[in-house]
Amino acid sequence: MLANLRPRFLKFPGGNYVMGNYLTNAFRWSETVGRWEERPGHFNDAWGYWTDDGLGFFEFLQLAEDLGACPVWVVNDGVSLNEEVSSATIAAFVKDVVNGIEFARGDSQTAWGSVRAAMGHPEPFQLYYVSIGNQECSRHYYRENYVKFYSAIKASYPDVKIISSCDRSTISPVNPADLYDVHVYTSSGDMFSRSRMFENTARSGPKCRRAAYYIEKKNARRTRTLIAALAEAAFLIGLERNSDVVEMASCAPLFVNDNDRSYGKLQFGRSGEWNPDAIVFNSWQHYGCPNYWMLHFFKDSSGATLHPSTIQVSNYDQLVTSAITWKNSQDGNIYLKIKVVNFGNKPVNLNISVTGLENDIQTFGSIKTVLTSGWLRDENSFQNPDKVVPVASPITNAREQMGAVLDAYSLTSFDLLLDSSQTMRSVLGSSLHSV
Repeated sequence: MLANLRPRFLKFPGGNYVMGNYLTNAFRWSETVGRWEERPGHFNDAWGYWTDDGLGFFEFLQLAEDLGACPVWVVNDGVSLNEEVSSATIAAFVKDVVNGIEFARGDSQTAWGSVRAAMGHPEPFQLYYVSIGNQECSRHYYRENYVKFYSAIKASYPDVKIISSCDRSTISPVNPADLYDVHVYTSSGDMFSRSRMFENTARSGPKCRRAAYYIEKKNARRTRTLIAALAEAAFLIGLERNSDVVEMASCAPLFVNDNDRSYGKLQFGRSGEWNPDAIVFNSWQHYGCPNYWMLHFFKDSSGATLHPSTIQVSNYDQLVTSAITWKNSQDGNIYLKIKVVNFGNKPVNLNISVTGLENDIQTFGSIKTVLTSGWLRDENSFQNPDKVVPVASPITNAREQMGAVLDAYSLTSFDLLLDSSQTMRSVLGSSLHSV
């Protein structure tokens, strides 16, 4: 299921997991490599379970490589949920991170590169992103310690991109960063409203690395619903439209074991409060939540060309749209993809108008895909894993001017097949008007 999303990066080993409630129980990368049976394991006190660290630093790097994704390593920078190492004593943590990069990228003759080679991977891993800490900008020592990590990493690996936990306003020549971290954990209504969050961001300087987003609902477990997926889709469309200042986006978290859904009370004090995961599994089965299927609408976005798009519907502000052209790597076909979220409770009749198109839209071969359900709070389960899934249908007689109906509470994509024999131009636009 993960591979089917074609992820372009993999962030690991996680946020609170890498920190721990206390540093003695934090994720230590060097204790998670080597022979499995010799790894000591550790108690993950942030979420309340023991791990043998069979899925360690090496395996995360392998997984990213197998997926064709860039690994993004979140390091422990001397901070736990309840502790913080001062700048005077941070040197050991800095050295540990540099050693970790050597394990991933060092020549097989180096101290840590030889450990990787002995594990069966003599070639270096392509580790070019390192995130310093997890949502720690407000900590007393973070900024001072961050500069020490930044300087040490850049001295040995100048091509590594460093991600700061602080936002754009704190970045300066004395507090540099290649990317910065922003986390959005909020309600579905607020998430939908944030589709324009980056429209006024300065177009120069470090890009945002959107580390994590999810829908939360206080005192309730129903955060894996259709309406949550639609809110996240609107938010992602906003990031797509501002991809010149946003480099990455990821849902958080990705997986949850169905036998361990009580972890919410360990972290937040109320059981089941934090369950926004995209994929649910147990020892023998799994299913995708609505937000997992929503992500399939965006898996063609990386490397695509973004085009201007507008939507005009009188007295109705529940629509968000974007338009891209993308190339199918399997058959070489080129498509104009128009995505529209209808976050409201009424169907909308639209006229779609495509202008400035140098490639003709083929009459046949276009596809309409819709994610919706009978109730806005519908969700999937082991008993009914396909209750909320995308449904695709052919578009007959596709053309530059055509009508369409958007279901209430829906995400719809129109993949319009273009004539790939013509030279592709990047300047085109799409306009959607209510009928």
